[in-house]
Amino acid sequence: MSWYRENRWLGNFAIAFAASALLGLWFLFHARSGFAEAFAQFNAAATERSRLEHLNPFPNEENYRKTQTALDNYGASLNKLKDELRAQTVLPPAGLASNEFQSRLRQAIVSTTEKARANRVKLPENFHLGFDEFRTTLPTTAAAPLLGQELAQVELLFGILIDARVDAIAAVKRTVPPAEATAAPTPPKKPSAPANAAPAVVERTIVDFTFTASPSAMRKVLNQIASSDRQFFIVRTLYVRNERQKGPSREATSASSGKAAETAATTAPSAIKFIVGNEHVEATATIEMVRFAF
Repeated sequence: MSWYRENRWLGNFAIAFAASALLGLWFLFHARSGFAEAFAQFNAAATERSRLEHLNPFPNEENYRKTQTALDNYGASLNKLKDELRAQTVLPPAGLASNEFQSRLRQAIVSTTEKARANRVKLPENFHLGFDEFRTTLPTTAAAPLLGQELAQVELLFGILIDARVDAIAAVKRTVPPAEATAAPTPPKKPSAPANAAPAVVERTIVDFTFTASPSAMRKVLNQIASSDRQFFIVRTLYVRNERQKGPSREATSASSGKAAETAATTAPSAIKFIVGNEHVEATATIEMVRFAF
């Protein structure tokens, strides 16, 4: 104690140093135990990873049955949808010969013309249902079945127009698909598609036509085309123009109103003349007739 009293600073330093050394040893022991625990966890995780990497995976039997059931249900739903879509394609391609298609085209033109005459629908001159090139030319044998299907589709389309009693059909144009072969000179062959190219699932034929009708008849035509259950039609574009581009002038309206007031007492209520609302419209539409190749 006398030494401590004589060397108080050195004694305090020795005590502090001893306490710090003990605290450092405690932290070192604690860190070593934590390191040992973390190292043991790392070794366990590494061992488990190595085990999983060398395993031959196989699904759980219950999950495998659930997956197989889901695949079967999906396949059944897909086949049902395909059947419904195939049912909306009119007249699948039949084994038509070239001359048979031309005879069928003449019959369709005659029946459509007679139907239009009975319903008082005016048709354009030289009306051939859009198949003008086959009026005097035979198609190839390979193209005849597909053309027969297109003819049935176009005939159905114009049947909708005539049944709605439109005023007139002004123009008809059928866009010839690139793959459609005719008896015309064969163009240069293009490079063949790759062998692994996927076959086309959806094929289409485009028909452009212009008709004039009342607004109610035009709505009926569009509704029946869009909701047809005999053929899958798509209204791709539609342009509607009113036959009267300008409204009645104020002077004419005032004059007609004055005359109407003079005869109001002797005129029946049903004979009221409307200023607007009786105009007819001219509609130009692009229709896609879809075929499903599955």
